[in-house]
Formats: sequence, C-alpha cells, structure tokens
Amino acid sequence: MSVLQVNGGRPLQGEITVRGAKNLVPKAMVASLLSPEQSQLASVPDIRDVEVVTKLLNLHGVEVDFDKTEGVLTMNPVKVAAASVQDVDRHAGSSRIPILLCGPLLHRLGEAIIPNLGGCNIGGRPIDFHLNTLRAFGAEVDKLPNGIHISAPNGLEGTKVELPYPSVGATEQTLLTAVRARGITELRGAAVEPEIMDLVAILQKMGAIISVDTDRVIRIEGVDELHGFTHTALPDRIEAASWASAALVTGGDITVKGARQADMMTFLNTFRKVGGDFDITEDSIRFRRGTQGDLKSIVLETNVHPGFMTDWQQPLVVALTQAQGLSIVHETVYENRFGFTEALRRMGAHIQVYRECLGGLRCRFGARNFYHSAVISGPTPLHGTDIEVPDLRGGFSHLIAALAAQGVSNVSGVDIINRGYENFMNKLTALDAQVELHS
Repeated sequence: MSVLQVNGGRPLQGEITVRGAKNLVPKAMVASLLSPEQSQLASVPDIRDVEVVTKLLNLHGVEVDFDKTEGVLTMNPVKVAAASVQDVDRHAGSSRIPILLCGPLLHRLGEAIIPNLGGCNIGGRPIDFHLNTLRAFGAEVDKLPNGIHISAPNGLEGTKVELPYPSVGATEQTLLTAVRARGITELRGAAVEPEIMDLVAILQKMGAIISVDTDRVIRIEGVDELHGFTHTALPDRIEAASWASAALVTGGDITVKGARQADMMTFLNTFRKVGGDFDITEDSIRFRRGTQGDLKSIVLETNVHPGFMTDWQQPLVVALTQAQGLSIVHETVYENRFGFTEALRRMGAHIQVYRECLGGLRCRFGARNFYHSAVISGPTPLHGTDIEVPDLRGGFSHLIAALAAQGVSNVSGVDIINRGYENFMNKLTALDAQVELHS
C-alpha cells in the first residue's frame, strides 16, 4: 500500500487543470455501446474509473484507443460480444458501472451478465432501482450464485418509471435503456445534475429523442437505431471544488483551468459566504481567501442538483475547521458521509456528529439512526498524524487536511484517489506542496 508523506502548513499556490467529469465520462463510454458506429470523447481524464470501463468495454468486444496526452478516447463497438461474469467481476472490482452496461447490452445482444456490485463505503446505494427499472422495460432478471443474469428475449418496451428519490444512477439506467426501447418512456423524479444533462446531450447527438421538463420529468421516445457521437465532456466540478477548498484551508491561491462557473454556482455562493474569493475567466476560476483572511462559520445542507452537492461537502468541512464559530452541516444525500471526520478529530478538529436532522430539510435519514449531521467548532489548529484513506472523496479531504496541518502526516491508501483525481501527485507538485510518495 502506497503512503504519501505530507509536510503541511504551507499555502498551495499555482495553476492546475481539470478535465472531464468522473461522473460523466464512464457513462458516456457505456453509451457508445448503443451504436455499432465509432464514437469519440474529448477532455477525458486519466483516472482509474476510465481504465476500469475501458477493460469492461474490451471484454465486450469494443476497441478502445485512449490518447492520454490529448485526453481523447475513441471507441469502436462494431463487434459487441458477451463476456463471462468472472471476467467482468475481475476487472470491475468495486465499480458499479457493470449495472449500467445492461440496457445497451440488452439492445445489442439480448442479454447481460453482471457480478455482485460494490462502490465506495458511504451508504448502501442498492441496485434494486436498477433491477426494478430493467424489469419495468420487460427484462427478465435471474439472480444466480455468481451474479445476475438479465435477458430480453422479446426486446424492451417503453414504460413509466417513478423514482422515490432523484437517484443519479437510476436516472442514467433509465436513459441508457429507454433510448432504444419500443414506444415512449416517462421518467418521474429524475435526477437533473449537469452530468445527466451532458449524457442527454450525448444521446441526442446519437439520434435519441429526449425531452426534459422543469418538474424532474424526462420523456424518451425510443428509436430503432443510434449513431456514433463526437463530444467534449463537461469539466469535473467536484475536482474543481476540491482544489478550491484546498486553497481555502491552506490560505493559498489556486487557479483551476477548465473549471466552469455555470456548473458551480451553488458552490461558489457558499465559498464566498465562508470567506473565500474567486475570479472567473472564460476557461478558469482562481480561488483564494478573501481580503479579510478569516473564514466564517455557516449552516449548510447537501441536496440533489441544483442544491449543494454531497461530493462538495467533505472538502469544505475541512475548511470549516478553520472558520470562526459553529458550523452546521446536514447531509441529506448519503447516510454515511461523516466517517472521514474521525481522522480530522485526531488532527485537532472539533467535530461532533448527530443522528438528528440539524437543518431545515427533513430528510430520509432523520429517523434511521444514521450520523448524518455535523457541528464543527473553529478555528482549531490542525497537526500532522497518520491517516488511512476511507473512500475517494473522504480520502481527498484527508489529503487537504494534511496539507493544512502543521507537521508531517503519513496518508496511506492514497491509490484510491486516482479513481477520481487525474495526476493528483503532479498537481500537488505544481502547487508547491511538500509531498513524497513511498511504495
């Protein structure tokens, strides 16, 4: 296991670049399966998730070429074939992408086989939504000892889907399945995140007919065939916000090339309220502390788009440990997102977590014994310690804390950060961080 030695307490300064969103690129790669024609995706980050999906596509007969320097991915799915569940399981690891392959594979092959699925340990994220959605389209789902076999001997029919919660994954599943199903599909309670809209844009380029209403209703008219696409992925607003939080907590000055204001407006408002400042240009956002220097406490609730994104919460909590007064954060999207605070407490932060909903929103977790609200008291000096990375976003938040802390921190398990942050070691070096990686 790799250990990153961080000598913290230095402001991060400099310029880095973010490419396409981790929450879009793998789904766009899956969408390429819907057509036998070649597709090309630009601004693709060199991250572990792209590597995993590339292997999964290869297993299913898709030729994939990735120009890492230019960030251009070319996919040729002319010869799609079935893959063994063992091979899929071996290459997928903890990724949940295989479930999204099912709709396109049912259209191309009439069947799909997937292993039991994992993912970051931040909450259950059950696949029931996905399986029930596929059943609604007419798929037959058989749970076997070694995985799940899904077939559509009579093809797929458009249907009505109503989600009890605007799940991003379930919305993606419905879109990828409905575009070639016979008839009209109506999805109510859909997620409308920017990454979802970018996926809709890709599918429309391929020939799909999709209308998005203002009340989270998406209607899809199925078509007989789809074509290849050429598309540039929207930038990763999570990575951009993570570096912004790093600038805030270290008292640094970071320019994030590729960051886009339109996708980050909710974050930018909160960033300013906390005491941050930013300059926006056509192709970048520069993040730093405001002229007063001190950070301010806030009350914050995460929510689905257009609310404050759950993946923005963890890095911002690190910054709030340096804010004057009491900050309250109410997590309403994932029930187990505050596990990362234990390491922050060992570094000197004053954070208490509660089962109650500490905020205006009554959420799904209020009566279910989940520690989903946090009270952060600051400012408290942070000191270096040994940390083990728990998950992707929590891990990067630990890294930010280590960069802000006085003294040396040893952060183990940093490899998981490669899942969602491209070349983060090179970026740390570019920002003048004192870090050293030990294998």
